[in-house]
Amino acid sequence: MLPTLRPIGHWESGAITELQRLTVSLRGGFEQQAHCQLFQFTGQLDAYSDKQFSDFISGHRSVTPQPLVIDLSRIDFLDSSGLGALVQVAKDCNTKKYPFVVVGNARVVQTVKLVRLEDFLHLQSDLDSALDQFAA
Repeated sequence: MLPTLRPIGHWESGAITELQRLTVSLRGGFEQQAHCQLFQFTGQLDAYSDKQFSDFISGHRSVTPQPLVIDLSRIDFLDSSGLGALVQVAKDCNTKKYPFVVVGNARVVQTVKLVRLEDFLHLQSDLDSALDQFAA
């Protein structure tokens, strides 16, 4: 029996079902949750996609200070430009007093820890832990 295939862009958790193509190598999705704003990305966050990544987040930010969860658990590649974009988002959140966390897979976590940004980015290892931080 063949396994059931999910359409591209559907997440197993069901949080975001459709991802928007931001570049050839990056897709992003947004969902307003009860206690936070959830952003999920897949693909590569690098010099070719860092601006679109930042623009996508700033374009969906709410006026009221709500917690922000950036899920990078499906990112295949993160370079210094992608890290720079994450740092800019974190600085913006800190300035505007928005709580935030970044969720990463093993590759993302390794890259972030290599430059010692895990505390600054409030790095979490899984989406459930990140969302639980902001639950009522």
